[in-house]
Amino acid sequence: MLSQLKEEEFNPYYGTYISKAEHSNIVEGLEKSQQEFVDFVTSIPDEKLTYAYADGKWAIAEVLQHLIDTERIFSYRALRFARNDKTPIMGFDQDDFVPYSNANNYSKTDLITDFTAVRNNSISLFRSFTDEMLLRIGEASGSPMSTRAAGYILSGHQKHHFEVINERYL
Repeated sequence: MLSQLKEEEFNPYYGTYISKAEHSNIVEGLEKSQQEFVDFVTSIPDEKLTYAYADGKWAIAEVLQHLIDTERIFSYRALRFARNDKTPIMGFDQDDFVPYSNANNYSKTDLITDFTAVRNNSISLFRSFTDEMLLRIGEASGSPMSTRAAGYILSGHQKHHFEVINERYL
């Protein structure tokens, strides 16, 4: 979806995630990747959930919780931008979130349930946006971001982390 967005709609850091979004329609992409999350997490052996491939790396459950936390944050950003809120939004340090997430104590069912609730809210939110709202730009982490860029980031970010899990954890 990178080709649809203008350069001024997102920080280049997010280009990797946006390029992995597979649907031009954000809602369709979120719906498809919701089922992919459920299928992917279900396929992970229970004993692997707390596995980290190296010291200092997150365990699989922590990566999955990171996806959930990030979804919450980027959906909130999208809402603020869509409503034309021009107040800059501070960034967040993902590495500070993980130790306090309690993710390694969650079951696959817990993670799937939490993700499904969050994703259903994101789908409902993005479904409510008009074309004009999707093009609105706000500021997050010191950079511009459009509402639609936030939506593409959600699907692409998930795909990115699934690729990492497949390559390094499973």
